[in-house]
Amino acid sequence: MIFAPETLQLYGEGLLVTLQLLLELLAIGAVLALLMALALTSRQAWLRRLVGAYTFCIRGTPLLIQVYLIYYGLAQVEWIQQRWDDIWPWTYFKEPFFCALLAFALNNAGYSAEMLAGSIRETPAGEIEAAQAMGMSRWAVLRRIVLPSALRRTLPAYSNEVVMMLHSTSLASTVPALFDVTAAAGRIYSDFYLPFEAYLAAAAIYLCISFALVGLFKLAEGRYLAYLAPRRH
Repeated sequence: MIFAPETLQLYGEGLLVTLQLLLELLAIGAVLALLMALALTSRQAWLRRLVGAYTFCIRGTPLLIQVYLIYYGLAQVEWIQQRWDDIWPWTYFKEPFFCALLAFALNNAGYSAEMLAGSIRETPAGEIEAAQAMGMSRWAVLRRIVLPSALRRTLPAYSNEVVMMLHSTSLASTVPALFDVTAAAGRIYSDFYLPFEAYLAAAAIYLCISFALVGLFKLAEGRYLAYLAPRRH
């Protein structure tokens, strides 16, 4: 029954939603993480503290709570619905996919920003001094030396974050009307009374995607971090 056409169709629909959610949250989270990492390493103390407070709150609270706060949050307050229900951007909060995407992207940005900021701080001083000796400006050093080096060195930690975000997308099933892989397993469980088979198949899907992601990051690390590998004699 688990391989019946109707169950495979449910898993296929859930897989498309899961992959769309993962790719979009990573794209949005990457842009936000880069901006936040620059803020965390800036010379402005107030900016560092402001973004640091944000990342502390994101990393210090469960993702499920963040999803609930966004989906059942401001846009669901009665007086906001009465006054701003048809005004941008509140109209987007009616969409379950948007609420889940926003929660996951903000969470991913908080974690990724701290990883990237740490790599920026650990940039070897010799690389910066060499760039300055060539007459590069501060922003040129950041753009051509610091950021490329930091992004490469962040790859191993970021790969773990991507896999964790893939697993975290299973929380999207808690948002009504959002049909991901976990929600598909729940539908099959309720329709055919196959709890073990349904969730085992969902676990296998997540495992296959995780294996593919790890393989892609291994290839990227082999290409961009080859200079850090021990020399072979």
